[in-house]
Amino acid sequence: MSERVILHSDMNCFYASVEMLHHPEFAGMPLAVGGDPEARHGIVLTANYIAKRKGVKTGMALWQAKQICPEIIFVPPRMDLYLRFSQMAREIYSEYTDKIEPYGIDESWLDVSDSRNLKGSGITIAREISHRIKYELGITVSIGISWNKIYAKLGSDYKKPDAITEFNRENYKSMIWQLPASDLLYVGRQTRKKLQKLGIRTIGELAESDEAMLESHFGKMGIVLWSFANGWDNDPVCKDGYAAPVKSIGNSTTTPRDLEDDLDVWIIQMALAENVAARLRKHGFKCKTIEITVRDNGLFRFSRQKQLHHPTNITDEIVTAAFQLFKDHYKWEHPIRSLGIRAVDLVLDNIPVQLELFGNQEKQEKLEKMDRTVDEIRRRFGYFSIQRAAMYQDKVLSHLDAGTHTVHPHSYFHG
Repeated sequence: MSERVILHSDMNCFYASVEMLHHPEFAGMPLAVGGDPEARHGIVLTANYIAKRKGVKTGMALWQAKQICPEIIFVPPRMDLYLRFSQMAREIYSEYTDKIEPYGIDESWLDVSDSRNLKGSGITIAREISHRIKYELGITVSIGISWNKIYAKLGSDYKKPDAITEFNRENYKSMIWQLPASDLLYVGRQTRKKLQKLGIRTIGELAESDEAMLESHFGKMGIVLWSFANGWDNDPVCKDGYAAPVKSIGNSTTTPRDLEDDLDVWIIQMALAENVAARLRKHGFKCKTIEITVRDNGLFRFSRQKQLHHPTNITDEIVTAAFQLFKDHYKWEHPIRSLGIRAVDLVLDNIPVQLELFGNQEKQEKLEKMDRTVDEIRRRFGYFSIQRAAMYQDKVLSHLDAGTHTVHPHSYFHG
């Protein structure tokens, strides 16, 4: 059996690249995406290479980025736009293989082993994908090629932007083993510090370390990291099907005032659920699980999940599940300061669904049709052009526009 050929495609400075494409007036200028540019709070989600060369880093507070790079331009994130580009890239990938596994919205693994007879070698396919992304989408990718997913990802990180790197059986020790151990997937800051105390600073030193010693210090993850360093990763690239390119979509907010009763919570959860459901519909997703987060003014915080009977993107079903979770798990010891709703376990909305024997399919279809009508009205006339009756019971809370949201990427370890 011939060896696998795995690609890892990483869209360079993805959010910033898409914004630069839509803002040609910012050409040649440092730009960062993130937070609230008007209020100057929040963090940098990504920056273009001009800003990075001046020291701006992902996760940096906007005010810190401004100190380092006074001329930097901040733009707010537009996840709907980034998801659209992610889907377009995925359509290009699908012309080379049906084995596509997203890792967030800007990265994907592709198993092109079965495509070589038709499409050429791994390097030929990588060059063609790189060319098409550049000329069809207007952004660049860095692509890694190897026989396993871990080394393929290292390849996409090895040289940026707009680069292709191949790690094979002949060169991996000379190229990969000299890299810092922190370049390896799942070697974070704390793990790096622990490895350094053990005298392990490079991937090669990690690969040649005693497996039992690593397990004694890191548990099962020590064995995983040792295997990763050696390139012993047989994890398959998940076949493209009904999996969504992101893990979840969520909204949370610090409320305009402390919430004091169930009606207050219902109003805020409805605003959050409307936006989460609208995003799901817009991008063709449904969720199988709902998660809520609650934080009261006593700083007590918790999260709870509820698996749904069927995948949904209907507002009423999402808010009903969220409110039931809240009722089951919060006892009103303190007023509430922050709420969040997250749609988890996303699938594409065309997934076949087994109809429930006692379910009301006609009602669900009417609710979804109503939701899509509301989506269109708001798209044309603004968020507050149409509101549910419950929202008018409190003018302060109903003024919340839950327009911001979070997209959560997939983890390498599924489940």
